[in-house]
Amino acid sequence: MALRLVKASLILIFLFAPQISSAQSPQTVRVADERYKADILLVVAHPDDEGAATPYLARAMDEGKRVAVVYGTRGSSGGNESSSEQAAALGDVREIEARRALATLGITNAWFLGGRDTASQNVLQSLANWGHGASLEQLVRIIRLTRPEVILTFLPGTFIGEDHGDHQAAGVLGTEAFDISGDSTVFPEQVAGPTKRLEVFLQNLRPWQPKKIYYFPDADNDALFANLGPEYSVREISKSAKRPYWRMALESFREHQTQAKSYIDSIAKMDEAQIEKMATGPDGWGQAQHFVLGKSLVGGSLKGEIFEGITPGAIAFARPKNVPGPALPDVSAELAGIWSFYADFRREHGLTHLPHPEPPEIALQAPGTIVIPLWLRNQTAAAKEITLTAKLPAGWTVQSGAGNYSVPAKQVVAARVEINFPALAENEPKNSALEEVTVHAESGGQPIGVATVRVERRKKALPQ
Repeated sequence: MALRLVKASLILIFLFAPQISSAQSPQTVRVADERYKADILLVVAHPDDEGAATPYLARAMDEGKRVAVVYGTRGSSGGNESSSEQAAALGDVREIEARRALATLGITNAWFLGGRDTASQNVLQSLANWGHGASLEQLVRIIRLTRPEVILTFLPGTFIGEDHGDHQAAGVLGTEAFDISGDSTVFPEQVAGPTKRLEVFLQNLRPWQPKKIYYFPDADNDALFANLGPEYSVREISKSAKRPYWRMALESFREHQTQAKSYIDSIAKMDEAQIEKMATGPDGWGQAQHFVLGKSLVGGSLKGEIFEGITPGAIAFARPKNVPGPALPDVSAELAGIWSFYADFRREHGLTHLPHPEPPEIALQAPGTIVIPLWLRNQTAAAKEITLTAKLPAGWTVQSGAGNYSVPAKQVVAARVEINFPALAENEPKNSALEEVTVHAESGGQPIGVATVRVERRKKALPQ
């Protein structure tokens, strides 16, 4: 009997010894993958857009910074100067070009959101065509994966220049993601831990609040952005490559054969002295790079270095401080479309300090048509009649939309005035001077709003 009890005791000790031992030893936990940690996350629209920042990125990598890039699209609707591929096949080629271009700088981490290339100046069309919500979710996930200190992206706004809606969309998404990636209640499935082995739904990321966001404009008028952020020379010599930063950027750009083969071929025929003369001219690669400070959550000066005030480690989520919109009368009319969107966007994201032209402006191909979108508001208890009239430059005509509108009580309705404008005269330069279009709104014989847009007619421009 005693022998049996001893045997039973030994068996129990043997069975429970591993559990006792493991309870005393701490379990190994896994943390975020350091291979994908970034100091800078560049958010752009198309392959080759990274060229807007590559001289600075080369400098930053010289200083030991880690860089990753997000492209909103694969550029499948662009032209192809080098070969026959189009549409989805062109997107495949341009993705390879982008990865090769980044690799010349030592950048290996790049993501593509899968948005569809959209050729217009209307950011709302681009956001719709990209699948705004799905693209934002992807970008937030990438930020939580890469944990960047700084986001660089296009300045969200509409300016005379290329003014590509996709460029604007990259800036909008970059800003939105900056403001929500640190919020654990936004896309919470991304920051939930696993509930079972080999979890296939919950992603086990952590919320991440980037510390700064800087913008680069897609505009012709550089003076509008002067002294609003740091400036970097691109003519300094890279410590690692022993070449000027502008030269590194140009070599990177040469991978984009589909977009600029004729230009790239012309460079191949030049010697170094000719390349330097070309690149350091008034509009060449050798011009200093300017950035606009969007937000800093760690202090620092307006024109200070991009990494001024940044120290390693996570910071607390910072909810954006929005600015209330202006109070409107009960019956009113105001400019709508992209222009009202950006007015609301700047207020909601605490960006009212960002430069924007006032009145709004746009460059359009002539001859053509400009659409002036409007919100007509009636917050009274009875229907109201609102009359729209247009004041136009000589030779311009109203195609549709002027006249009387009956707006029901307690309603906000959309209206649009379409205006035809003439071609540039043969002796005019390729771009005209700014011309002003004004739509006046009246109700009951009283003015209730004015919408003004300044237009530059061009030989060539993206559609409105």
